[in-house]
Amino acid sequence: MSSPSQPPSPKIPRFETVDEMLRVAVVSEVRAKHAVGGVKLVDVAREIASRPHVLLDGTVATVSERSVFRYWAAFRNLGWEGLRTHRHPTRPIGTVLPRSLVGFLAAERKLDRYASLPELLRRAVAKQVLAADQAVDRTTVWRFFKASGLPVRRVPGKAEVDARRWAYPHRMMMVLCDGKHFRAGARKLRRVALFFLDDASRRGLTVVVGTAESARLFLRGLRKLVLRVGLCDVLYLDKGPGFNCADTHDACRNLEICFIHGRAAYPEGHGKIEKFNQTASTFVLRGLTAPEIDPECAALELRLEHFLDRQYNLKIHESLDGLTPLARWDADPRALRFPDSEQVLDDKLVVTESRAVSNDNIVPVDGVDYEVPRGHAATRIDVRRNLVSGALFVQHDGHLVQLHPVDLAANAIALRARPKAPAPDDDEGCPRTAASIAFERDLGPVLGPDGGCLPPNPKTGDDP
Repeated sequence: MSSPSQPPSPKIPRFETVDEMLRVAVVSEVRAKHAVGGVKLVDVAREIASRPHVLLDGTVATVSERSVFRYWAAFRNLGWEGLRTHRHPTRPIGTVLPRSLVGFLAAERKLDRYASLPELLRRAVAKQVLAADQAVDRTTVWRFFKASGLPVRRVPGKAEVDARRWAYPHRMMMVLCDGKHFRAGARKLRRVALFFLDDASRRGLTVVVGTAESARLFLRGLRKLVLRVGLCDVLYLDKGPGFNCADTHDACRNLEICFIHGRAAYPEGHGKIEKFNQTASTFVLRGLTAPEIDPECAALELRLEHFLDRQYNLKIHESLDGLTPLARWDADPRALRFPDSEQVLDDKLVVTESRAVSNDNIVPVDGVDYEVPRGHAATRIDVRRNLVSGALFVQHDGHLVQLHPVDLAANAIALRARPKAPAPDDDEGCPRTAASIAFERDLGPVLGPDGGCLPPNPKTGDDP
């Protein structure tokens, strides 16, 4: 009678593949140390997985602890035959799908390799290859593509991307922007600096500092950039939270600036700004945790502006043939483009949104309730939002009125507004009611206009 932990094992059958020989070697060692030697299975598996194994044909292989447990469980259940590598029989391709659909999918994939599987099925219905009510499992289609060797990726792979190095020839044709996180002050508070770098001259144009990446921080930096050096043609950004948002898109569209969201893991596009971030970290950012450093964003922004203007832009750059970024910038003949005025720039950094006003004169914006002037209840009004400051304005009685969040506590104790009393000369007069009209008709007047009694009626002889 055999041990319950060790099944009956007749002569080891012949194994030919490398995987099978590895499994036999592992199971043999487990039998010797665990089933016979009494060592815990966990310790044996850990010891086997910690070193390489040399097979009979000279092949060196490794195995994980989980595989040791799987091989031992298969051996206990099925004996040596449980260690064989099972090969699934080759199944005919497309037997589940209609033959017409199989040919259609293969042809369409060769014409459009990036179309999604649902799109291909919709095309099949549109071209009457499939009936509109005929259900096809997308998983079956995916398996057909894999078995046929057809591509299933919708997004191009790394080898298929047209990744080129590029450099613009003149200043302000492209501006690179990226955020660099760092710590500041004795308390090592978190801060982020958004640097704006000219692609052609590598000149550091400006920088803004905040506590976190946001659209408002980026738009403040964009406004600062335009006022300082003018408008650029293209902005190259990554997909950070401050760049990939509707406010950034609206501002760039109003300023007629094209923006590009660079692909992730694309050194050909991000390499220049990433190299600049390394330089900024080495020269200035790593030293901002000193106790005497003011961690306020405005103070840090002043320090980084000084670094750009007095150090980085005056340092010889190896990619500029021995020129400094400032010298390369000044030697560029391309004229700079500025807005007509600061007011024109601010007007383009404002978006208008239509909002519904509640019955109690409240407009919700981004989860905050703002109180609008009286007279707009239960209507829709146009709210103007400044993208840089976030301030909200509405048109009221011919003037722009800034909105503020509703103060519930103040409204609870404030007196309610009352309608104005009519002017002293605004007298509606005494209305003639139906009863007065009937009285005058039936009884007639008693007194004349001069206050005396009226004479008798000559026709009837009666008193008036």
